[in-house]
Amino acid sequence: MTRENSTRFITAYNQIDYALRTIYSFKRSMSFSDLIRRCVVLNSVVRKYEEDLIDFGRLRNAIVHTGNKKYTIAEPHDEIVEKIEKLAKLITEPPLAIDRVGNREVITLANTVKIGEAMSLISRTGYGNLPIYAEEKLIGVLNARKLLTVLGNKVAEGVDLQQFVSTTSVGEIIEDMGDDYYFMIADKNISIDVAMNSFENNRKLLVILITKDGKDTSKPLSIISTADIVDMKKILDVY
Repeated sequence: MTRENSTRFITAYNQIDYALRTIYSFKRSMSFSDLIRRCVVLNSVVRKYEEDLIDFGRLRNAIVHTGNKKYTIAEPHDEIVEKIEKLAKLITEPPLAIDRVGNREVITLANTVKIGEAMSLISRTGYGNLPIYAEEKLIGVLNARKLLTVLGNKVAEGVDLQQFVSTTSVGEIIEDMGDDYYFMIADKNISIDVAMNSFENNRKLLVILITKDGKDTSKPLSIISTADIVDMKKILDVY
């Protein structure tokens, strides 16, 4: 039996081990199984394939500690090698979100635009997340779901809704949506796994706005919402 599969397996294993320790600044002295368990909350790929990765750690030990120059006792099957190589690629070269799910037009509004006009725009375009800018600086994202909640509260307060939407600016209503971290800004290099992990770790997060450098003074290049999570999972499955 040749060592081709075990060589490929160890190469992929080392890539995963090095990448996770480097990305998340974990010490070399930490065992691989502990490394994986610590990364579960940090990396969506590790979270999904946690048990597989821990099993791969055990297989690696069997290969390294029981083999010799001519053969190894634990020679991995082809499908095992292909799987760990796939995981190594996902972890070391994850697809960028903007290339796969975020390549769409972003419509922005000035903070002075009235709510009624914004509602008409949402209705015409189907875009449920509109970044709001005041003097070229992002001040928030007008989210259709949160807008509906705000309007519902106004109705409960007895406010004349027609007058409210025709006289109130989107800049004013952004304040009513609260500062509860329902959106975040990322630079153009955000990967799909990081985007997914952001949604996983912050259940209030509805929108990720992508700009060139991740700054609130830069124009948006693209936008990702919770509606994209299913597509992102599918992309990782076949990547």
